[in-house]
Amino acid sequence: MYKRIATTIALFALMYAASAQPSREPYREQFHFSPKAHWMNDPNGMVYYQGTYHLFFQYYPNGTTWGPMHWGHTTSKDMVHWQEQTIALYPDSLGLIFSGSVVVDTDNTSGFGKNGQVPLVAIFTQHNQTLEKAKSDKFQYQSIAYSLDAGKTWTKYAGNPVLPNPGIVDFRDPKVRWFAPTKRWIMTLATKDRITFYSSSNLKNWTKESEFGETLGAHGGVWECPDLFPLNHNGKTVWTLLSSINPGGPNGGSATQYFLGDFDGHTFKPLTTKTRWMDYGPDNYAGVTFANTGNRTILMGWMSNWDYANAVPTKGWRSAMTVPRELGLQMADNELYLTSVPVKELSSLNGKTATLTNLKLTDKPQDLTARLGGKATTYKLTMTAPAPADVELILSNSAGNELLIGYDKASNVYYIDRRKSGNVSFEKSFARRSTAPRLSTSKTLSLSLLVDVASVELIADDGLGVMTGIFFPEQVMTKLSIRSSSALVIPKLSCTQLRPALP
Repeated sequence: MYKRIATTIALFALMYAASAQPSREPYREQFHFSPKAHWMNDPNGMVYYQGTYHLFFQYYPNGTTWGPMHWGHTTSKDMVHWQEQTIALYPDSLGLIFSGSVVVDTDNTSGFGKNGQVPLVAIFTQHNQTLEKAKSDKFQYQSIAYSLDAGKTWTKYAGNPVLPNPGIVDFRDPKVRWFAPTKRWIMTLATKDRITFYSSSNLKNWTKESEFGETLGAHGGVWECPDLFPLNHNGKTVWTLLSSINPGGPNGGSATQYFLGDFDGHTFKPLTTKTRWMDYGPDNYAGVTFANTGNRTILMGWMSNWDYANAVPTKGWRSAMTVPRELGLQMADNELYLTSVPVKELSSLNGKTATLTNLKLTDKPQDLTARLGGKATTYKLTMTAPAPADVELILSNSAGNELLIGYDKASNVYYIDRRKSGNVSFEKSFARRSTAPRLSTSKTLSLSLLVDVASVELIADDGLGVMTGIFFPEQVMTKLSIRSSSALVIPKLSCTQLRPALP
């Protein structure tokens, strides 16, 4: 009897342990960061310091839908394996803790450093709900906090807010960087339907420099989460300005537009007035770059969309981040574009690789599952075609769910089609086919997919075409097929299984 009881207890313990493992949770991403529990949205305060990458994020620790915002915190040595830390910033009498950034104040311009300790300074929006309910237009303003122990603990500045609201309802998301030519900090701030630049010598006292975007770019919704950074192209510095917008994205809901141009410490002057999108997929929003990464410019975004973020069918937690992506510039058809590709550190997860050569395609789906090493749910797939032609990859399962990813030659677009991808009933706009124009004029078509349990990231033409999409299959997608409406031959297709990166 006692033996049976002991066996039963052991069995239940094993069942509990298995159920408690994140890898056992439906839709839990295996190599994308997601919080262990509760709600997450925008990435905040991303900074590299003393060998550690810090990712702060909008976080509500008391529920799985949006609520009073805190700054959650996670750290990594390689941007792949993340360890969630204690909450960094809590709401206070000045308001909730909305989005912002962190800088390394190497020269102690703020005066927060003591005994030679370099301060990390967080600059963030506070959202005062009392003023909002009173119908004030000044309920958002900018505050700061500092850390003298490499980001473990934070002290809010007694003189907050450092940038009061001049009377703009949406006045938020400060992204700050040092601008060496003028020896001042530059704050890039989202101000309703445009960007406003401020400068400061000490992170405490701010002066308005200029505005940008009132009559440029997409204006289907409010501008949010901006970023300004330099990129090098053929020895020339080109400044890139990001502005997320919700709604008004190219495929509905949330998305991030960008502008390329010049910045002199006071004003931003665009090279073109065309509206351009960093990621045409429905699920890359509020992306910003890490501070203090030297010559590398690395971005992470929130892998969701405000159209349905509060309704996705995960249990106990909501949302994940994109993989970190390295940004660059590339010419296509005599125009300059922003590119993004997964960081090289992701290769630390590489497992077995299977490669197929001279793959002949027809309009009938060809099942590649067994030939690529058997059933897998997390992998990287790369392929090239000698000429642009219709090609479609089909992720599926035994429940009949299908996620379609491919290139449509007639329309010259890439696409992600999740209309039959599983659970799509939680929001009417989720079940749709999203498209991205092919910008490259190269005769060689190149595609790369990062597939996780509940997401796909399409990187085409060396980062010129990028799409991110989440999906919620009834069973995990373990099958992979390919087809083409033309007699296409794929010279090389490789599939590398990716190991989980969960702690």
